[in-house]
Amino acid sequence: MNLRSFPSLAALLLLSRVAAAVIGGYALAAAFAVFLAAVLPAGRAEAVIGGMQLSFVVYLAAVIWAFSPVPLLRAWIGLLLPAAALAALGWALRGAGA
Repeated sequence: MNLRSFPSLAALLLLSRVAAAVIGGYALAAAFAVFLAAVLPAGRAEAVIGGMQLSFVVYLAAVIWAFSPVPLLRAWIGLLLPAAALAALGWALRGAGA
């Protein structure tokens, strides 16, 4: 199948990559910030700020990953699965430390 014969399919695939970069990248960066805020050995405010600062690097890496030459499903899974795991660990550790 040639994507040039189906321009709407190519547009949908590109839209899905953009959505993976924006939505999946945001989910991964936010989950990473929550996780780091829970595990960094500093005061609460310093841990949150450190997690937020490092989340920008994670977001950049997620955008690069979303547009890398991997299959689209693998790109989505590679963003959402670690985001779910980090969010669960972050919330669990946050509750344990309170």
